[in-house]
Amino acid sequence: MTMRPRDLALALLVVLVWGVNFVVIKAGVAEVPPLLLGALRFVAAAFPAVLLFARPRLPLRLYLAYGLTISVGQFAFLFTAIHVGMPSGLASLVLQSQAFFTMVFAAFWLQEAWRPSQLAGLALAGVGLALIGSAHGLAMPLTGFLLTLLAAAMWAAGNIVTREVGRHGPVDLQAFVVWASLVPPLPFFALSLLLEGPAAIGAALADFGLQAAAAVAYLAWGATLLGYGLWSRLLARYPANQVAPFSLLVPLVGLTAGWVVYGESLQPVHFAGGALLMAGLGVNLFGTRLMARLRGAT
Repeated sequence: MTMRPRDLALALLVVLVWGVNFVVIKAGVAEVPPLLLGALRFVAAAFPAVLLFARPRLPLRLYLAYGLTISVGQFAFLFTAIHVGMPSGLASLVLQSQAFFTMVFAAFWLQEAWRPSQLAGLALAGVGLALIGSAHGLAMPLTGFLLTLLAAAMWAAGNIVTREVGRHGPVDLQAFVVWASLVPPLPFFALSLLLEGPAAIGAALADFGLQAAAAVAYLAWGATLLGYGLWSRLLARYPANQVAPFSLLVPLVGLTAGWVVYGESLQPVHFAGGALLMAGLGVNLFGTRLMARLRGAT
């Protein structure tokens, strides 16, 4: 099924919005503590959007599981990683390891079998991540790298929840994302109060300026509502294997934005590791079809 030019433009818009998302996070955590930023993001994403969407009739446990994994878990770790010095562009690259965490989690929780191409992709990505992690230092603290991996793992856990949502029949995923956004604010506020402290929260809110407001607005309405809304629409209209490869372009935008906005640069080992990680993703997405075509040609 050929993607219409308008839908192709929408897919590229999502790639742009999600790629720029990482430099916006860096701007946000420079003004607001990371956990408080997460709370404000999801307050803005949930209200007033919940007034515009009917709540999908799904068990409460699915809303809680999605909100605590892909929202609280992923962004608590990711925002903190960038706050402690993880380059925004490199974070956009390492976060793509979520595809392989998803594969591992699906094997254990959903009993999905691994295909040879997935194992090959996992091996390539593992070597790539090891190379990236070996180059930690002032340009990329090891703590930031490990926190980004934890963010990827939480995103993957949220993907498993999304698959469980799909088992309940046709669901408006954009409405589900909006209503699931009601879950994260309280855990984020509680974590911020516990770990960042009342003084840091008060100071951030007292000095809340245009940069912080713009970051919250972009993260809530751009990356969350617009990005996930368009992505869900494309997944509903086209096969997943036709839409999913566009996510491979997100690190390209993230790395470019980090370089342009913050002057972030990569070491040769980062390029090598990134190339192996993206090659692993490519093998995971296209390897089975390529092997089938080669067998057919033979």
